Amino acid sequence: MSTEPQFPPEAPEKAAAMIEAVAREIRKVVVGQDDVIQQSLAGLVSGGHVLVEGVPGLGKTLLVKALARTLRGSFARIQFTPDLMPSDVTGHSIYDSATASFVARKGPVFTHFLLADEINRAPAKTQAALLEVMQEAQVTIEGQAHVLEQPFMVFATQNPIEHEGTYPLPDAQLDRFLLNVRIGYPGAEEEVRLTRQVTQSMVGDKLNVDAVQPVLEAVQVITLQRLAGLLTVDDKVIDYAVRLARATRDTAGLTRGAGPRASIALVRGARACALAAGRPFASPDDVKKVALPVLRHRVSVSPEFEIEGRDADSILSDLMASVEAPRL
Repeated sequence: MSTEPQFPPEAPEKAAAMIEAVAREIRKVVVGQDDVIQQSLAGLVSGGHVLVEGVPGLGKTLLVKALARTLRGSFARIQFTPDLMPSDVTGHSIYDSATASFVARKGPVFTHFLLADEINRAPAKTQAALLEVMQEAQVTIEGQAHVLEQPFMVFATQNPIEHEGTYPLPDAQLDRFLLNVRIGYPGAEEEVRLTRQVTQSMVGDKLNVDAVQPVLEAVQVITLQRLAGLLTVDDKVIDYAVRLARATRDTAGLTRGAGPRASIALVRGARACALAAGRPFASPDDVKKVALPVLRHRVSVSPEFEIEGRDADSILSDLMASVEAPRL
């Protein structure tokens, strides 16, 4: 008798409907940015952490707050600042005079969904406080490990590193984000809709997500993540993902290529895209959909190419065109 987990035949369609319900709620307050929404949901279904990047005022925080509101799990937000300490993130021990002992006071990371707002405005020692929790889903306080309740995800926002008052994230931390989602300027029609929506019957520009309704329980998020893990991935698709990641290590214009974690992230993201489409298998096109957000923060562009105005996305796009995708 086979011991492999069985994939219910009706599961992909039901899962796709649940994912679309979340997207529909987010679109009530986030105008346009459909690719950004889909990529963020791919991170959710993959069980990975998501880094959302863009210049101030494009709705990064609004996107994450809206996504968190669609889920009936606990939510916490940390506003990263230059004076934020690591213990402000993870927690610390305090002396309890009643029991004459030290007790752990847990920090805001003990939640289902953590918004690390403007994460690159804090110095490296504070950013590093998230390394253990993002990788191991636990926090060590005074030598004692505290395991976080699942699901646990970090949605971090950051401004471009050339902006004043920002600190670049360490490579080790960047690699722990499954996806790096970039928000660009909206189109003309979308900006008109956005302006009308924000200014209608409102004072100021408060990030209002009251129109968003919760549609998923925390346990349903775990179910979606498990279903994504059961999706069929052909060996040719895995080989394609590995070839894409390895190609970044020998590409002109890149001084640092992506490591093996990128290959794994490509397959995880492809599974999430396939589940959102209602399919029980991942295809090469699913890998292509997540290739840029998976790879862009795992490579470094050479100074010569930066002077020519080339960025990671343009180099990676050329790379993807040169790596042949399999036919299934």
